[in-house]
Amino acid sequence: MKLGLFVGALATGKTVSEQVADIVEAERCGFDSYWYAQTGETDVLTTLALAGRETQKIELGTGVIPTYTRHPNVLAQQAATVNAATNGRLVLGIGPSHRPGVERLGLTYDRPALHIREYVQILRALTTDGSVDFHGEYFQMAAGFKLPGVQPFPILISALAPLMLRVAGEVADGTITWMAGITALRQHVVPRLTEAAINAGRPAPRVVVGVPVVVTDDQPAGRATAAETFQIYGKLENYRRVLDRGEAPGPGDVSAVGTETEVADQLAAYAAAGATDLMAVVYPTGDNHQASIQRTTELLQGLVGTI
Repeated sequence: MKLGLFVGALATGKTVSEQVADIVEAERCGFDSYWYAQTGETDVLTTLALAGRETQKIELGTGVIPTYTRHPNVLAQQAATVNAATNGRLVLGIGPSHRPGVERLGLTYDRPALHIREYVQILRALTTDGSVDFHGEYFQMAAGFKLPGVQPFPILISALAPLMLRVAGEVADGTITWMAGITALRQHVVPRLTEAAINAGRPAPRVVVGVPVVVTDDQPAGRATAAETFQIYGKLENYRRVLDRGEAPGPGDVSAVGTETEVADQLAAYAAAGATDLMAVVYPTGDNHQASIQRTTELLQGLVGTI
C-alpha cells in the first residue's frame, strides 16, 4: 500500500508558498504521494502545478475537486496542463461534493451518479484524444483543445454509495474515500468497486483511503479529539452513510489512533481490507500540537514502503 499525506480536511492557514514547501518536504521525507482537497483555500491544481516544478517523483493528487462548479471541458484543459507541468504525476480526483454546499452556490445537485459518469467519460475523451462529441442525458457538448505532449492520467471519483462505486469501477480508475473505516471498505466499498471493474473489463481499480491519524499514548483522548475535530463529516449525508456501513458512530471511530505500534497495525489493516493507497490526515492531540504532529509524521515516514 502506498502512503501519502492529505491536506484539506482541515484548514491549513498557509500561503501558497508555504503549501508548496510542505509538498517539497513530503518528497524529501520519502512519501509516495501528496493530496489536496479543493476547499476554501487555494486552487489546488495551481498549487500542485507549482509544486511539480520543485519536485521530481512524488505523486500529486486532488482529493477531490467538486464537479458541479466546473465544466468538464474547463477542468480537462486545466488538469492536462497541470499533468504536463508535473511531468505526468497528476492523479485527478473528482466528486459531486455535497448537496448543501452545491445548492448554496445557486446550482442544482441533480442525479450525481449520472452526472459523474458522463463527466468522467468527457474528461477521458478530452485528455486522451484531445476532443469529444458527447450526447448524453446530462451533458450535450462538442469540444477540444490542443496541448503538445498531453498524456492521460488517472481519474478517480469520491465514490461511497453503491451507484457511485459502480461508476468508479466502470468508467474511472478507482475511488477516493473519506470516513470509510475498515469494515465499510472490506464489506462494501472494495467488493462493489472490484466487481464493477471486472464486469466492465477494466483494470484493477485504485482504492485511495483518507484516514485521520495521530500517534499518542492516550488513545481515548486521541479519539475524542478526532470526534471533535472532524465532527462536521459525521453530519454530511454522504459520509454519514458510509460511517453507518461500518457501524461507526462517528469520525473518531474510523481514525487511526494510538501508540506507534497500534497505529502501524491499524494502517496495515486498511491495506488488508483492500486499500491500495492511504492518504493520512495528520492531526494534533494533547497540549503540545507541534510535538504531536512531529511524532505522527515521523511514524508515517518510517512506514513508507513497509505496509
